[in-house]
Amino acid sequence: MATFGFIGTGNMGGALARAARKRLSGGEILLANRTAAKAEELAEELGCQAADNAVVAAKADYIFLGVKPYLVAGLMEEIGPVLAARKGRFVLVSMAAALTISDLRARGCGDWPLIRIMPNTPSAIGEGVIFYTCDGVTPEEEAGFLENMAGAGRLLPLDDHLMDAGSAVAGCGPAFVDLFIEAMADGGVACGLTRPMALECAAQTLIGAARLMLETGRHPGALKDAVCSPSGATIQGVRALEAGGFRSAVMEAVIAAYEKSAEMK
Repeated sequence: MATFGFIGTGNMGGALARAARKRLSGGEILLANRTAAKAEELAEELGCQAADNAVVAAKADYIFLGVKPYLVAGLMEEIGPVLAARKGRFVLVSMAAALTISDLRARGCGDWPLIRIMPNTPSAIGEGVIFYTCDGVTPEEEAGFLENMAGAGRLLPLDDHLMDAGSAVAGCGPAFVDLFIEAMADGGVACGLTRPMALECAAQTLIGAARLMLETGRHPGALKDAVCSPSGATIQGVRALEAGGFRSAVMEAVIAAYEKSAEMK
């Protein structure tokens, strides 16, 4: 089995490490973080090994670069000599928002095999969306990445130039969805439900509606129409959402996130 190393164990790096642990043994995962105690805490939780950046760079077959975009160049300057001294192949895996393959190579990733990914936080529980694109990676290396990250959720290939668009939907989307869940729960509380009951009800309703769409393949508009009986309560609620600009607000949120990603390059 391959060794997966994570440099950066924040929200996203930690989520992917947890997903990898579902397929890999503790001995096949290395964790490093600028604050060592954070990596050590996660290593204890997952039963794997805490290390420093140099050890991850020297030993891991897949090296996840879980740092902010503006820190990538500095990280590559630090670990570049270690990588250059290696004899065998390895794959760099970047989750730095907005940085394209060419951006990453210009920031020190050189000609080494590279996978760019855009994951989201539900990856920690196996329900994530992870967009990925490969450059200089063999079919066997891609297959190994997909096999060992399958515990994160749906891994979807996406062209490099569309990564920011995908991230605006799936990467930022959990925050938008959480806001919707909270708003639905607030409505339930206003109508008399307890807060815990309203939150559970809203969250499960969203899960159920999403799974119904994915598993039946039906268009969400058709599923919405199936709930909206003539002169019923649901269509009046839909009318209120439309009056409040619900669809436009969601579209504008996605577009705003996409445009911000462009500014971060």
